[in-house]
Amino acid sequence: MTDPARQPRRLEIRQQNETLILQAAEKVFAEAGFGGATMQLIADLAGLPKANLHYYFATKEDLYRRVVQNIFEIWLNAAQSMDDAPGPVEGIGAYIDAKMDISRRHPNGSKVWASEVMHGAPVIQDYLETTLRDWTTDRAALIQRWIDAGQMRPVNPEHLLYMLWATTQHYADFGHQIETLNGGKPLSDAQWREAKDQVKSMILRGIGALP
Repeated sequence: MTDPARQPRRLEIRQQNETLILQAAEKVFAEAGFGGATMQLIADLAGLPKANLHYYFATKEDLYRRVVQNIFEIWLNAAQSMDDAPGPVEGIGAYIDAKMDISRRHPNGSKVWASEVMHGAPVIQDYLETTLRDWTTDRAALIQRWIDAGQMRPVNPEHLLYMLWATTQHYADFGHQIETLNGGKPLSDAQWREAKDQVKSMILRGIGALP
């Protein structure tokens, strides 16, 4: 008979192992790509037996898709601040803050996504054609409503979104370049705050949401 008191502990162990595996997988996939990554490399970095990986994720593709899904869901959640905002200053400003914070906290996840898309999205094309397309359509409609209300200049909403993604994700995907130009050191807390303020100011003034 199963001891009910052991169930919470088992769940805790499972969650800890999944976290270790996903963190290791993000790093290995970011550095080696899907083709170069192996379950053994990921297991070694996670400090777990390879059999444990296959217990949680049957195949490398299952694990890869989970890594991609995780960063995508984090990005989608970041857009909630835009959805509930009264205008572009609050909405786009909060979105920039959130996306740049994600680039700082989850640089490897962003790099995995960028590499996948640059290679033609062989594994996650279905994400692009469904969830991402629907999300983009809805956010473009929101931006258009702000334009129609006179809260910002008439711009192509899709191109504005592409600019927001490119700018905020640059701090993750090209983090090494930024560190090199920063004297070989990661951006400090103060430098991150300045970067966010500068990006928000340039974009919001460029679209006429700020004077």
